[in-house]
Amino acid sequence: MNEIFKKAAEAAEYIQSKIDQVPSIAISLGTGSSILLDKVKLIDRISYSDIPHFPHSTVATHVNELLVAEIESVLIFILAGRMHYYEGWSTKELTFPIRVLQALKVNRLLMSNAAGALNPNYHAGEIILLKDHINLLPEHPLRGPNDERLGLRFPDMSEAYSSNLRKLIKAESPEIKEGIYIAYQGPSLETPAEYKMLHTLGADLVGMSTVPEVIVANHAGMEVLVFSIATNICYPPEAITETTLEEVVEVVNQSAPKLVELVESLLRKIN
Repeated sequence: MNEIFKKAAEAAEYIQSKIDQVPSIAISLGTGSSILLDKVKLIDRISYSDIPHFPHSTVATHVNELLVAEIESVLIFILAGRMHYYEGWSTKELTFPIRVLQALKVNRLLMSNAAGALNPNYHAGEIILLKDHINLLPEHPLRGPNDERLGLRFPDMSEAYSSNLRKLIKAESPEIKEGIYIAYQGPSLETPAEYKMLHTLGADLVGMSTVPEVIVANHAGMEVLVFSIATNICYPPEAITETTLEEVVEVVNQSAPKLVELVESLLRKIN
């Protein structure tokens, strides 16, 4: 853990040397959401490969850049590229960008992801606010010695998804639904039997990301909000159809304008 603190500080120092202002809010974009970059005013961009110790995504739709941008005149970091456990990264490695944001004093983290809908009341393209999660990944990002400079040994997770930020969104969009996300390791999509099991466990959405970052962000004392885009219907079993990455990205693209609207609405309220 001491190594993580040191490496995050080195990465943060490099980033600060390349930008004029350091935002206090960050957005981490999920699969297909890079289309949102067309909707923001870009100020600075840094390739992940230039940042010391920074991992990179091998997913085709992730652009692997740290951006400084403006939305609603609010300065933000954008992590345009997310790492996943199925790519071969450990959960400590894939959450390293969150540690760098922590070193940069970011205090709010917004995230988007693409997920399969386990709740039969959801439809493809619907944006869901996450209120909780179930972690089924085989490795925990806080496993091992704890560095108190990064956070508490046993961080509380009862408010992992900020109720305050969710209330601000719902005040503007009262129709938006809230759900529980379950993290599965991938990269294969789940079988019908697995979808049924995950639904029975109480999950509304299933995906292969997000949870490690949310855990580390909470460990770091950040306020977290996650928008999950339901991209394909996974329950009941008779509703399941074969799904491709291209279809997932297309659904996310169609939902992008609404996602931008929600982010803009939130930023107007918190700044």
